[in-house]
Amino acid sequence: MKLARRIQEVAPFYVMDVVRAAREQEAQWQRQGRNMIHLSVGEPDFSAPEPVVQAGIAALREGRSGYTLAPGLPALREAIAAHYQAKHGVPVDPRRVFITAGASGALTLACLLLVEPGDEVLMPDPTYPCNKNFVAAAGGIPRLLPTTAATRFQPTAAQIDAAWGPATRGVLLASPSNPTGTSIAPDELARIAAVVRKRGGFLLVDEIYLELGFDPAYGRTALALDDTVISINSFSKYFQMTGWRLGWMVVPEDLVEPLTRLAGNLYICPSSPAQHAALACFAPETLAEAERRRAEFARRRDVIVPALEVLGLDVPVLPDGAFYVWVDCSRYSRDSWDFCFDVMRETGVVLVPGKDFATIQPERWFRLSYANSVENLREAADRLGAYLRPRERQADPARRAMADEPLA
Repeated sequence: MKLARRIQEVAPFYVMDVVRAAREQEAQWQRQGRNMIHLSVGEPDFSAPEPVVQAGIAALREGRSGYTLAPGLPALREAIAAHYQAKHGVPVDPRRVFITAGASGALTLACLLLVEPGDEVLMPDPTYPCNKNFVAAAGGIPRLLPTTAATRFQPTAAQIDAAWGPATRGVLLASPSNPTGTSIAPDELARIAAVVRKRGGFLLVDEIYLELGFDPAYGRTALALDDTVISINSFSKYFQMTGWRLGWMVVPEDLVEPLTRLAGNLYICPSSPAQHAALACFAPETLAEAERRRAEFARRRDVIVPALEVLGLDVPVLPDGAFYVWVDCSRYSRDSWDFCFDVMRETGVVLVPGKDFATIQPERWFRLSYANSVENLREAADRLGAYLRPRERQADPARRAMADEPLA
């Protein structure tokens, strides 16, 4: 059967190759009484807070499972708007809040709404791989801007301004970022927004990890800049509702009507039981639990990052949010793909090679997700240490030379 040409522009999601291989190995290891430690997929190891679960059960029992309006439950849109005011001091009209089928649904809708075939959308390298594919699926061209540790693996306003060309339509950023866990400083984000306004483009900011921030220097929503920014968010990360597939976006007022029309035609509405459950996310007891879990993620970061550095696995930028570490393994290997698969086979520690996220020196990097217990993180560090000790870079001059190259 002949496929649409756009599918040729959608790259594979290589992390799933890792997941499949890990599942196959895990079945063998379990028969041997051995366990694997999964530090790969970006999914919290916490489930949805109990008030959310109970609200979802109640919605189903009471028959609140019919269609909603395409933009979502009015009460949930109002609760999200109130959260922006209470948490960030940013007033948001509930009309501008649009409930979606996860953040992925929001990004898909945004790209279909704003990107014409042939339009370029600027984004950082490294980046979450699906962000490229949302643009490509709309017929656009993702244009990756190389970043370095010096800019926290985030693009700068000057870089975006210089890269803007006749085909550029807008910018897609993530703060904090997957895979690096790093944010854009508020002043720099304001400068980026000014460049985009000057150029007449759009600014999409993926903020699904915004509430999982650990550094008060960051954590300011892009909606504080002006009413033209489009913010994408999700119930999956901070509220740990991953499989419920519920997200939201906040859009400029003039996008509300066309977005309603597009979403109503493409998927009618988001899951109504999930929306009723999500209302409980903003109850005081749920927010208190979410904050406790955020502190636990910070504790895990502070366990695993020093452990990696002791092992000679360099972390050039301390992540300030999310639950990822972007790690340089060039001291031990010329190819992070081979490194990660060998580590998995030998130690049972599952990591993700840089191939999914970066086009600049992807063989140098891997991503570690610390959405796992402190005990498992310590055990993973011990296993990595036992694996790496016989492979010290002094035994291989070629690897030593690679590790001494400038960081991308």
